[in-house]
Amino acid sequence: MEFADVKKWVIFFLGILVAIVIADALSNLLMNYSGLTGWVNFIVSFVLYAVFFFAILYVLEKVAGIEFFGFERK
Repeated sequence: MEFADVKKWVIFFLGILVAIVIADALSNLLMNYSGLTGWVNFIVSFVLYAVFFFAILYVLEKVAGIEFFGFERK
């Protein structure tokens, strides 16, 4: 395995990790201010997390040139 391949995978996983941490922080922050409880809190929190996660991945893809959704497109 070449160094370029390793670097590509490390950047890919770091990008995913950054998206997870930021999405979790944003969704928790919004849910703390919303005052929702119980299963409604869980559902809304999950949807917010998913939206933030994929939005952050999309922004990272456009800004940093990391390909998350490419599926080997040329």
